[in-house]
Amino acid sequence: MKNIIRISNILSWFNLVVGGFLVLYIVLAGLASGNLIGFLIVMILPGSIVLHSYAALQLRKSILNPQIPLGQQTPTGIRFLGFIVILMGCLSVYNSLSLFNNPDEFVKQMKQMPQAANLDLKKVLRGATIFGLVFSISVIANALINFRLLKWYQMETEE
Repeated sequence: MKNIIRISNILSWFNLVVGGFLVLYIVLAGLASGNLIGFLIVMILPGSIVLHSYAALQLRKSILNPQIPLGQQTPTGIRFLGFIVILMGCLSVYNSLSLFNNPDEFVKQMKQMPQAANLDLKKVLRGATIFGLVFSISVIANALINFRLLKWYQMETEE
Protein backbone atom coordinates (compact mmCIF):
# COMPACT_ATOMS: atom_id res chain seq x y z
CA MET A 1 0.00 0.00 0.00
CA LYS A 2 2.92 2.36 0.66
CA ASN A 3 4.04 2.02 -2.95
CA ILE A 4 0.57 2.92 -4.20
CA ILE A 5 0.48 5.95 -1.90
CA ARG A 6 3.93 7.00 -3.13
CA ILE A 7 2.88 6.63 -6.79
CA SER A 8 -0.28 8.61 -6.08
CA ASN A 9 1.78 11.34 -4.45
CA ILE A 10 4.15 11.61 -7.41
CA LEU A 11 1.32 11.62 -9.95
CA SER A 12 -0.71 14.12 -7.92
CA TRP A 13 2.17 16.58 -7.70
CA PHE A 14 3.01 16.15 -11.39
CA ASN A 15 -0.61 16.68 -12.41
CA LEU A 16 -0.99 19.61 -10.02
CA VAL A 17 2.03 21.43 -11.45
CA VAL A 18 1.33 20.72 -15.12
CA GLY A 19 -2.40 21.37 -14.73
CA GLY A 20 -1.61 24.58 -12.85
CA PHE A 21 0.58 25.80 -15.71
CA LEU A 22 -2.16 24.86 -18.17
CA VAL A 23 -4.74 26.85 -16.17
CA LEU A 24 -2.34 29.79 -15.91
CA TYR A 25 -1.79 29.71 -19.68
CA ILE A 26 -5.54 29.69 -20.30
CA VAL A 27 -6.10 32.63 -17.95
CA LEU A 28 -3.29 34.64 -19.54
CA ALA A 29 -4.58 33.85 -23.04
CA GLY A 30 -8.05 34.95 -21.94
CA LEU A 31 -6.70 38.21 -20.56
CA ALA A 32 -4.67 38.85 -23.71
CA SER A 33 -7.58 38.19 -26.03
CA GLY A 34 -10.17 40.08 -24.01
CA ASN A 35 -12.56 37.12 -24.04
CA LEU A 36 -12.04 35.97 -20.47
CA ILE A 37 -15.53 34.43 -20.12
CA GLY A 38 -14.94 32.04 -23.02
CA PHE A 39 -11.58 31.03 -21.63
CA LEU A 40 -12.99 30.53 -18.13
CA ILE A 41 -15.47 28.03 -19.56
CA VAL A 42 -12.63 26.20 -21.32
CA MET A 43 -10.65 26.25 -18.06
CA ILE A 44 -13.14 23.96 -16.29
CA LEU A 45 -11.49 20.75 -17.53
CA PRO A 46 -7.85 21.61 -16.70
CA GLY A 47 -9.05 23.16 -13.45
CA SER A 48 -10.63 19.85 -12.50
CA ILE A 49 -7.20 18.22 -12.79
CA VAL A 50 -5.77 20.72 -10.32
CA LEU A 51 -8.67 20.29 -7.89
CA HIS A 52 -8.57 16.50 -8.14
CA SER A 53 -4.82 16.45 -7.51
CA TYR A 54 -5.25 18.68 -4.46
CA ALA A 55 -8.01 16.41 -3.11
CA ALA A 56 -5.75 13.41 -3.71
CA LEU A 57 -3.00 15.05 -1.67
CA GLN A 58 -5.50 15.64 1.14
CA LEU A 59 -6.49 11.97 0.99
CA ARG A 60 -2.84 10.95 1.18
CA LYS A 61 -2.34 13.20 4.21
CA SER A 62 -5.31 11.61 5.96
CA ILE A 63 -4.11 8.09 5.17
CA LEU A 64 -0.60 8.71 6.44
CA ASN A 65 -1.73 10.66 9.50
CA PRO A 66 -5.01 9.22 10.88
CA GLN A 67 -5.34 12.12 13.35
CA ILE A 68 -6.09 14.43 10.40
CA PRO A 69 -9.60 13.55 9.24
CA LEU A 70 -10.54 13.77 5.61
CA GLY A 71 -12.84 16.68 4.78
CA GLN A 72 -16.52 15.91 4.52
CA GLN A 73 -16.74 16.87 0.83
CA THR A 74 -13.37 15.49 -0.24
CA PRO A 75 -14.56 11.92 -1.03
CA THR A 76 -17.35 13.30 -3.21
CA GLY A 77 -14.88 15.64 -4.87
CA ILE A 78 -12.46 12.82 -5.57
CA ARG A 79 -15.20 10.73 -7.15
CA PHE A 80 -16.90 13.49 -9.16
CA LEU A 81 -13.72 15.20 -10.31
CA GLY A 82 -12.15 11.80 -10.91
CA PHE A 83 -14.75 10.97 -13.53
CA ILE A 84 -14.28 14.37 -15.20
CA VAL A 85 -10.51 13.91 -15.12
CA ILE A 86 -10.75 10.42 -16.62
CA LEU A 87 -12.98 11.79 -19.39
CA MET A 88 -10.53 14.59 -20.10
CA GLY A 89 -7.61 12.15 -20.04
CA CYS A 90 -9.32 9.87 -22.55
CA LEU A 91 -10.08 12.81 -24.83
CA SER A 92 -6.48 13.95 -24.57
CA VAL A 93 -5.20 10.46 -25.41
CA TYR A 94 -7.46 10.45 -28.46
CA ASN A 95 -6.21 13.90 -29.53
CA SER A 96 -2.58 12.90 -29.04
CA LEU A 97 -3.01 9.70 -31.03
CA SER A 98 -4.76 11.55 -33.87
CA LEU A 99 -1.93 14.09 -33.86
CA PHE A 100 0.56 11.20 -33.98
CA ASN A 101 -1.25 9.49 -36.87
CA ASN A 102 -1.84 12.62 -39.01
CA PRO A 103 1.13 14.94 -38.47
CA ASP A 104 1.21 16.17 -42.08
CA GLU A 105 -2.27 17.66 -41.87
CA PHE A 106 -1.41 19.50 -38.66
CA VAL A 107 1.85 20.74 -40.18
CA LYS A 108 -0.08 22.18 -43.14
CA GLN A 109 -2.41 24.02 -40.76
CA MET A 110 0.41 25.31 -38.59
CA LYS A 111 2.55 26.54 -41.51
CA GLN A 112 -0.14 29.11 -42.22
CA MET A 113 0.73 30.83 -38.94
CA PRO A 114 3.57 33.38 -39.22
CA GLN A 115 5.05 32.32 -35.85
CA ALA A 116 5.77 28.83 -37.18
CA ALA A 117 7.89 29.91 -40.14
CA ASN A 118 11.29 28.95 -38.68
CA LEU A 119 10.31 25.87 -36.68
CA ASP A 120 10.68 22.19 -37.46
CA LEU A 121 7.00 21.52 -36.94
CA LYS A 122 7.23 17.72 -37.09
CA LYS A 123 9.58 17.70 -34.09
CA VAL A 124 7.38 20.15 -32.22
CA LEU A 125 4.30 18.03 -32.89
CA ARG A 126 6.12 14.83 -31.93
CA GLY A 127 7.15 16.41 -28.62
CA ALA A 128 3.64 17.70 -28.00
CA THR A 129 2.23 14.25 -28.76
CA ILE A 130 4.58 12.49 -26.36
CA PHE A 131 3.95 15.05 -23.63
CA GLY A 132 0.20 14.85 -24.18
CA LEU A 133 0.22 11.06 -23.92
CA VAL A 134 2.37 11.05 -20.77
CA PHE A 135 0.24 13.72 -19.11
CA SER A 136 -3.02 12.01 -20.10
CA ILE A 137 -1.91 8.62 -18.86
CA SER A 138 -0.71 10.12 -15.59
CA VAL A 139 -4.06 11.89 -15.10
CA ILE A 140 -6.04 8.70 -15.76
CA ALA A 141 -3.76 6.55 -13.60
CA ASN A 142 -3.90 9.04 -10.73
CA ALA A 143 -7.69 9.13 -10.79
CA LEU A 144 -7.97 5.33 -10.81
CA ILE A 145 -5.41 4.96 -8.01
CA ASN A 146 -7.23 7.57 -5.92
CA PHE A 147 -10.54 5.77 -6.38
CA ARG A 148 -8.87 2.70 -4.92
CA LEU A 149 -7.19 4.62 -2.09
CA LEU A 150 -10.47 6.33 -1.19
CA LYS A 151 -12.29 3.02 -1.03
CA TRP A 152 -9.52 1.56 1.15
CA TYR A 153 -9.52 4.65 3.42
CA GLN A 154 -13.28 4.51 3.89
CA MET A 155 -13.14 0.79 4.74
CA GLU A 156 -10.36 1.44 7.28
CA THR A 157 -12.13 4.34 8.97
CA GLU A 158 -15.40 2.39 9.30
CA GLU A 159 -13.68 -0.30 11.41
